[in-house]
Amino acid sequence: MTDQSPRRSGGRDARRNARSHALPDAMRPVRPGLSGGQYKPLSDADVLRIHHTALDALEQIGLADAPPSGVEILTGAGAVLGDDGRIRFPRALVEDMLAKAARGITLYGRDPRHDLDLSGTRVHYGTAGAAVHLVDVHGREYRDSTVQDLHDAARIADQLENLHFFQRAMVCRDILDNREMDLNTIYACCAGTTKHVGVSFTDPDYVADGFDMLHLIAGGEAQWRARPFVSNSNCFVVPPMKFATESCKVMEGVIAGGMPVLLLSAGMAGATAPSTVAGAIVQAVAECLAGVVYVNAIAPGHPAIFGTWPFGLDLRTGAMTGGSGEQALLTAGCAQMHRFYDLPGGAAAGIADAKLPDMQAGWEQMCSNVMAGLAGLNMIYEAAGMHASLLGFCHESLILGDDIIGQALRCVRGIEVTDETLALEEIREVCIGGPGHYLGTGNTLSRMQTDHVYPSLGDRTSPKEWVEKDRPDLVARASARKAAILSEVAAARFDPATDAAIRARFAIHLD
Repeated sequence: MTDQSPRRSGGRDARRNARSHALPDAMRPVRPGLSGGQYKPLSDADVLRIHHTALDALEQIGLADAPPSGVEILTGAGAVLGDDGRIRFPRALVEDMLAKAARGITLYGRDPRHDLDLSGTRVHYGTAGAAVHLVDVHGREYRDSTVQDLHDAARIADQLENLHFFQRAMVCRDILDNREMDLNTIYACCAGTTKHVGVSFTDPDYVADGFDMLHLIAGGEAQWRARPFVSNSNCFVVPPMKFATESCKVMEGVIAGGMPVLLLSAGMAGATAPSTVAGAIVQAVAECLAGVVYVNAIAPGHPAIFGTWPFGLDLRTGAMTGGSGEQALLTAGCAQMHRFYDLPGGAAAGIADAKLPDMQAGWEQMCSNVMAGLAGLNMIYEAAGMHASLLGFCHESLILGDDIIGQALRCVRGIEVTDETLALEEIREVCIGGPGHYLGTGNTLSRMQTDHVYPSLGDRTSPKEWVEKDRPDLVARASARKAAILSEVAAARFDPATDAAIRARFAIHLD
């Protein structure tokens, strides 16, 4: 025993030292790009029926309201413009364009360590949405969101390990000019995080200015095109089965500028999409397949995300139910369709109908985030911070959501079954002449950091310890974390020369 003590002590010291430093990415218990796909709410026969029904919808019903440029692009590729103004898509055309569509794309961060591999069933969580309010947890009230709120959200997300990208989560309601709002949105997001960013344009005329800013940030157009670190969230359809004319023009512009595009179909089940889960998925798939044809008719293989985002609806009141079990099924079913097409896909999860970060918010956010991850969804949007069915965004909830997503990612990682993890020899050593417990075994100590996810703010103390610590409040701890993050200089901010060049060219509203 005496001979073994120094070795055991040294091992523990080494493990303590390792725990005090960040683990290499390959050893972290959870990390971006873990592979899901274990959960399949649809049978293989179900998937095929949805696919064929979506093709029927495109061929027989088609989509209305394409802009003249879109009509030219789509009919030039083989779509048919009917006397009723609807564009219909022959099956063979859809299948040809699916064959040309990009697979296994990478979404780049300004910092390469934040690059996102969207191949297979690799899972990534992040923000999204267009909330018009910021949730004030201390006053328990909602106020108009500002460009500073958006920038602060980006800075917070930059520091959260389990948030892998930052798509614009709030509208800058303090900027009344739409051009300035769009450009300040790009500035606020990119100056706040070096993770991949998603933004939108309210008008196609603003796209050129947006690229001018992005070229300045990147150091030139060539550098931008080599690593486009911003994607366009594009609502190119207005369900049911209509093109959004102005957004289609935006899409054409961003494709020309080398920006990845999220093809976003966001029908409301029971209002702008069928009320059944299967029917809502069919319509979303049909609309996004039309987007695949559109994109690849312009630029074959252009990076595009299959963005089926059907939302649930409370049919008693007409209120959105982003935190419902139906929403979780909609998202998981869409993820399964993405896998069927082998296309990079994204959908919404983690939305809370709750107005504040409370127990209701916790169960709503966890349910859909876990199911989306287990279904192998590449891009899980709106995964943290969203309240009131996308009307409100909360900084504290964003921070708490990092813990939720950490646990969801641990579910995605699943159970590893190897000779080591089956632990027969460890059981033998503990039970036959051993201590009768596993608290100090080498396997327990060596794997405690690589196998287990520990919440940053979640409380696991006993009631006695909780009282001794003066009953810490979860939201108060999140507020303290927010204050600590925002007290530091943002690591993502631009160098002085770049910032001066941007401010000389554009009306930037942030100090």
